Amino acid sequence: MSHSRQKTVVYAGPTISHDEVRAVLPEAQARPPVARGDLLREEWSRDDTAVIIDGYYRERLSVGHKEILWLLNEGVNVIGAASMGALRAAELSPYGMRGVGSVFRMYASGEVDGDDEVAVLHGPAERGYPTDTVAMVNIRYGCQEGAKSGLVPAATAERIVEAARSRPFVHRTWRELGEALAPDAGDALSTLERKIGTGEWDLKRLDAMAALGAVGGHPAEAPSTGSEAPSTWAAEPSAWAAEVALTGITHYEALAWRSMREYAPGRWMSDLDVLDAARLFGQDYPKLHEEVLTGLLTDFAAARGLELEAYTRARLGVDDGSDLPHVLAPWLAETERATLPVAEQLRLVMVRVWPVWQSEDWRPIVLERIRESSRWPKWSGIVARADEIAEQSLGRVVIPAPAICGRIFSRHWNGPGTTAEVELARRGFLSMADLGQTAARFFALDVHKAKGR
Repeated sequence: MSHSRQKTVVYAGPTISHDEVRAVLPEAQARPPVARGDLLREEWSRDDTAVIIDGYYRERLSVGHKEILWLLNEGVNVIGAASMGALRAAELSPYGMRGVGSVFRMYASGEVDGDDEVAVLHGPAERGYPTDTVAMVNIRYGCQEGAKSGLVPAATAERIVEAARSRPFVHRTWRELGEALAPDAGDALSTLERKIGTGEWDLKRLDAMAALGAVGGHPAEAPSTGSEAPSTWAAEPSAWAAEVALTGITHYEALAWRSMREYAPGRWMSDLDVLDAARLFGQDYPKLHEEVLTGLLTDFAAARGLELEAYTRARLGVDDGSDLPHVLAPWLAETERATLPVAEQLRLVMVRVWPVWQSEDWRPIVLERIRESSRWPKWSGIVARADEIAEQSLGRVVIPAPAICGRIFSRHWNGPGTTAEVELARRGFLSMADLGQTAARFFALDVHKAKGR
């Protein structure tokens, strides 16, 4: 059944109330926290929007990844933020789910990884889901804001975070935290309780409101709080959408988690992070990228009994003997258009428009190559250095929106005879926003290097 107009369904409680949802999105349908099967019971049409804020994972089975992938494959826009939504978005953003906010960024970057970071005990729906515990991400954010503003001594903030982190989430009550800490932390805890209670330092609520603001493609903005709000971080869906994921390419998330390692106390990186460093900073990476993808194309052609040129012509719709169509010329640099034979031009275009014409994920194959590279330690070191500089720059360097971040970073690749689009494609980036999302972890490092030049 089709709808006369697109609908928006928001799964929320206790992060934000249904009244708050309707205040921002009057026509939205507010639902309780999402649980296993809830998405499949809803009737969806293409271009509808599902906003996942809260979800169950103890009392009821949590919402399944396949349910979200099914929605994406049906053309439903799925946004996640703040709590269960942020967690699922971090896991499924490679397949098209859109993550919004700081909590999503923390999960996506590996800064936090436990479900307990967002978990709270709460009362029933008929009482408005009153919370009995405080979320760990709110404690982290409140302590950070308190230390920055001077309302919470930095040393005390560190003790509070450590005390909260070491306790099961069901015992993260203000009373139990007060009992676990020395009496001198009482004023700081009272400040945190008050500021989080008013919403000013409630990171989950700020992210949830930003997600509502992102519905319909509007820029996601945190509400005004009278103090510095957390930077909003929204991930654009990648080219590997759900229809690809459901046909077998589901290894991306597993690859990230399998290769995730704690390289220093509290700091994590995966092999995919090292790959990102290579793509961003490796001067010879474009050559490696081209070699790997050309090899894949050659294999695809051979599997169909074709030579590479015949295969690329068939895939691009270019007749035998014809020159490169004008519409494909922007994928090549000036010298490539002027000097390369048509067969080579077609090969390069196929490599650079890979996500449009191929469903095969190139990242695992490229990873195999760079793991063997003598530069692997160097690229791993770049990730570690980026994390170190980011921590030192906390509160002093603001990461811009993905598209802007991408434009700033792409200045490294400016040169005569080429374009930003060509240079993005040579490193496997789909857009400036895609580049910006990847470069965000390295932004503070890039600023630091620029100041040193």
